[in-house]
Amino acid sequence: MPEQSNDYRVVVFGAGGVGKSSLVLRFVKGTFRESYIPTIEDTYRQVISCDKSICTLQITDTTGSHQFPAMQRLSISKGHAFILVYSITSRQSLEELKPIYEQICQIKGDIENIPIMLVGNKNDENQNREVESSEGEAMAKKWKCAFMETSAKTNHNVKELFQELLNLEKRRTVSLQIDGKKSKQQKRKEKLKGKCVVM
Repeated sequence: MPEQSNDYRVVVFGAGGVGKSSLVLRFVKGTFRESYIPTIEDTYRQVISCDKSICTLQITDTTGSHQFPAMQRLSISKGHAFILVYSITSRQSLEELKPIYEQICQIKGDIENIPIMLVGNKNDENQNREVESSEGEAMAKKWKCAFMETSAKTNHNVKELFQELLNLEKRRTVSLQIDGKKSKQQKRKEKLKGKCVVM
């Protein structure tokens, strides 16, 4: 299937069992399954509106294991935005995001303009919490990315997560358009100056 230029690619990373597939399925299909089925890689598509035109939101749900480093690198190089998921019930799952974040930085270079969302999933399991919200926020601040806690099970903040991620992108697009207008105006001024010189 040829890739369309108006595809907006979001890649979901995280350790095994943190609820990546559950978040994606809850968002795309509105469903939740109790059983855990490990993912190698799945892609889901959803039609969304981008700047008043229609484009495809392509969500890549990646494997939680580290057996496929080439696939991981490819997903990063093709991705426009990233969701880094850990479980609030597992400190280890937050630690496992560090090398993934570092790899995104390495492959993408300047990540300032790339929407990245750090997500603490399973916040319906507060009694088993190992990672406090404040720790997630601190990590997000350090990584200069957005932060949110979700529950795929109770559908808490799932739609909001994807909306917020797209909002991060829109902010970038809007600022680029403003720059573009400026440069056109500058060019126009330069042309006028040129004409004045000719005359």
